[in-house]
Amino acid sequence: MPKLNNITSIEATLEVVTGLRIGAGDSEMHIGGVDNTVIKHPLTGSPYIPGSSLKGKMRSLLEWRSSAVKEAPLGAKDFERTADAQKPEIKRILQLFGIGGGDAKDTEDLVKELGPTRLAFWDCPLEEVWEKEVRDNNQLLVEVKSENLINRISGVAEHPRNTERVPAGAKFVFRLSLKQLDGDGDDLLETVLQGLKLIEHDSLGGSGSRGYGKVKFAGLRINEKDETERFQKVEAFPANASAA
Repeated sequence: MPKLNNITSIEATLEVVTGLRIGAGDSEMHIGGVDNTVIKHPLTGSPYIPGSSLKGKMRSLLEWRSSAVKEAPLGAKDFERTADAQKPEIKRILQLFGIGGGDAKDTEDLVKELGPTRLAFWDCPLEEVWEKEVRDNNQLLVEVKSENLINRISGVAEHPRNTERVPAGAKFVFRLSLKQLDGDGDDLLETVLQGLKLIEHDSLGGSGSRGYGKVKFAGLRINEKDETERFQKVEAFPANASAA
């Protein structure tokens, strides 16, 4: 197996541009309560962004960009069946995000070539300064947005519901780490930065088609070095994405 040479840290302030909703998966309803609550820390009650939400969104967008996306995440068998032109990009996706355990039994040689999963995503808590300012001003960390359906014939609003969101302007602490193994090049880090750009261009959480979940990554740092200018120049859709 290849040797682990380094672990690169990527950090940023994840700023919410439009109301963000990542659901809590409510198991019960309360009379007069909110229909759809956001996920919150069980002890502090503060909203946070699960690392799994970021990982899933970045992976799905990169797979869509590769044109090899399918219902389930791409695996080793998908790599073997893919046209040669797509293989470099899909290989990077599998190196970054890993493959399922079922793939390992039938594609042992490829699994060794890919190596272990490179990326680790951490849950994103609220930025302490922002949260303190909101609490000190006796404001709320979440907002409730009222929604309904409009009958296209009668013009009457129907089926009202209340949806909880993290308000625009909220700031979260974003962190991920990237393992560097023997043979890994800068293309893996560049793919990660492109994935973050794709999230900025799309949305995070639910109801993105209705304007929710627009976010941006501010003050991006790589190994504690400010790389804001570098990140601004990253292209989400570079012309040579598949062959790089």
